[in-house]
Amino acid sequence: MPIAVRTVSATAEEARSVAEHARERKSGKSFARDLFDGRFDPSWLREDPPTDPKERQRARVFLAKLGAFAAEHVDGDRFDREGSVPQAVLDGLAELGAFGIKIPRRYGGLGLSQVSYVRALALVAARCQATSAYLSAHQSIGAPAPLVAFGTDEQKERYLPRLAAGALSAFALTETEVGSDPARMGSTATPRDDGDWTLNGEKLWATNGPRAEIVVVMARTPQRDGLGPRPISAFIVETDWPGVEVVRECEFMGLRALSNGVLRFTDVRVPRDNLLWEEGKGLKLALTTLNTGRLSLIGSCATAAKAAVAMCREWGSERVQWGKPVGEHEAVAGKLARMAADAFAIEAVLELTSRLADAGGYDIRIEAAMAKLFASETGWKVVDDAVQVRGGRGYETAWSLAERGETAHPAERMLRDMRINRIFEGSSEIMRLFIAREATDPHLRATEPLLDPGRTAGAKALAGVGLALGYLRWYLARWFGWPWWPSYRWFGPLRKHAAYVSTSSRRLARATLHAMVRYRSSLELRQETLRRIVDNGTDLMAMTAALFHAHRVRGRGEPGGEALADAFCRAARRRIAARFRSLFDNDDAHRRQIARRTMAGEFEWLERIVPASDLGQTKK
Repeated sequence: MPIAVRTVSATAEEARSVAEHARERKSGKSFARDLFDGRFDPSWLREDPPTDPKERQRARVFLAKLGAFAAEHVDGDRFDREGSVPQAVLDGLAELGAFGIKIPRRYGGLGLSQVSYVRALALVAARCQATSAYLSAHQSIGAPAPLVAFGTDEQKERYLPRLAAGALSAFALTETEVGSDPARMGSTATPRDDGDWTLNGEKLWATNGPRAEIVVVMARTPQRDGLGPRPISAFIVETDWPGVEVVRECEFMGLRALSNGVLRFTDVRVPRDNLLWEEGKGLKLALTTLNTGRLSLIGSCATAAKAAVAMCREWGSERVQWGKPVGEHEAVAGKLARMAADAFAIEAVLELTSRLADAGGYDIRIEAAMAKLFASETGWKVVDDAVQVRGGRGYETAWSLAERGETAHPAERMLRDMRINRIFEGSSEIMRLFIAREATDPHLRATEPLLDPGRTAGAKALAGVGLALGYLRWYLARWFGWPWWPSYRWFGPLRKHAAYVSTSSRRLARATLHAMVRYRSSLELRQETLRRIVDNGTDLMAMTAALFHAHRVRGRGEPGGEALADAFCRAARRRIAARFRSLFDNDDAHRRQIARRTMAGEFEWLERIVPASDLGQTKK
């Protein structure tokens, strides 16, 4: 049946206003923010946050049971062919407590840490990424996370025990006309005379939505003061209420067993007590929730990268061509080395961000976005290389391989499943814009006194002098370093890479300022420039994580961590240097012209399968 869509138009200024209003303005320490500001101080990252021995023991017991259950009951290839995860499997996971891993124990959950949570997701993802996505979408971006963070005591008592017991939840933000631009949101919640709300609208791509019992829904509510765009609020909605309808289930390239679809809300009566957090804070809640979801997504990327390395190590050793194993041929060896180093770096980023999340008190919004960007982009390359290394067997389905009597490595399914991670929880392009906005925020705030209409000309002039002197000190420090020269001996043989991160961090800070001065208000439109800046910061963050992870691996007595970290850092340094060189010397303007001409239809002839002249047609 056709789907009716209400389109809301929004100007660029309105969209920017909505996004800025929802931005979090935290003051907690942030390693990534310091990195963009040219202050590389890894000393406070050396010590892992204190752990609870009782939590670790409970986690060990749970993870052992979960791993055994997944090995016996979770069959990713079968679920992929059938297009669904059986309810019996979800029920079994619920009995283990897998739907309440981070929900506090007082509400029936397991009360485990972020580190334990991502390891649990990894155990399931190793068998089936779609099944892991059920758990992640339920706990990371579904109802539990915002309820724990923003729910009232009554809401927590009412819903968290149900959610921990396996009542599936979903998060409904996206609409047909609403992706990264919430100013176009068409769903509305209108106050009733009795204090309740009437919800109307339609949501697209709600993961878990078609099978969910509880959904967190974003909708526009009235502007109380009559000024500006209508704010966005969050509501807890139960899917068995009158007016809630599953319009259709969507089908995708990968994660074919995922439950995802279109939800419609028609005059749904939502009790006043089901407003989540406060009226008008829905978008801020959504952004905070998505931040949590990004951390869990990294675990799926790490799991896929590890599986890719394992299958190619086996293949590279056993497959013989031209008299020697294929892994010894340089073309394949280069891929294997890069895959192993990149998988190590993804795991390192996962460990770093998870431990920062568990420590609490830090502002890890930029770290989470950078980690998601790095893990999804790098993980895709690792899995793509795995398909290439395995050749025809990489392209053939695991089911077909098994039918022919070969080892059923699901390389092609991994590739299909991995692709969505560059889109989930904010596409790579949106992540770069978000990171760039946060990276430039200190500079934008520094100039606020000069733009304050309430200040006199004299006050602005005085503020300008102070700003100039402050930036002179700042700029000199980004050239010559800090009053002290930090020692990186703690990193052992990898200290040269730590020194490079420090030097490049200062260069990155200078480059960011140069871009802001050069492009001024049009910088947000120079998205390729921002991409180079953000990708360099992301690689520097990943290098730092790899250095720390090498130290952690060595402490566990496992060999080779330093070699993998060194290999990753060498490759990252080449990428960083190339981006710095092309920051202002590039072909961006020429490509923009080609894009405009393409959209105008000038190259429409290129789209024809056969030239018009070969079909006897005359040129118009």
